[in-house]
Amino acid sequence: MRKNSIKNTRVNGEVQRELSNIIRGGIKDPRVAPMTSVVAVEVAPDLKTCKAYISVYGDEKTQSDTVKGLQSAEGFIRRELARTLNMRNTPVIQFVLDQSIAYGVAMSKKIDEVTRDLKNEEVE
Repeated sequence: MRKNSIKNTRVNGEVQRELSNIIRGGIKDPRVAPMTSVVAVEVAPDLKTCKAYISVYGDEKTQSDTVKGLQSAEGFIRRELARTLNMRNTPVIQFVLDQSIAYGVAMSKKIDEVTRDLKNEEVE
């Protein structure tokens, strides 16, 4: 994997901040869940494409509906990004559902179960 330059790291941070503001306050699509957060953003070095990793609190249907709603509002989101950020190119955004938080919670539960079983075996 390629190391990000300082400029690319700053662009990623700015795009993430503005993207979260737009999703929180600007999108009127009812499919987009109110508990949607932008976890990370990776803007390509040529500023043409962007992957936005989003996390949605809710069941699988809510998550898939939110991704579909964001993909349909991608033109509006790009226009708002172009208006708020002074960049040469406004990147094409690809929304990716980030499951890392749910994965971390599931792994934590499994670790707790194993340690509880080990403690029960030591007591007996």
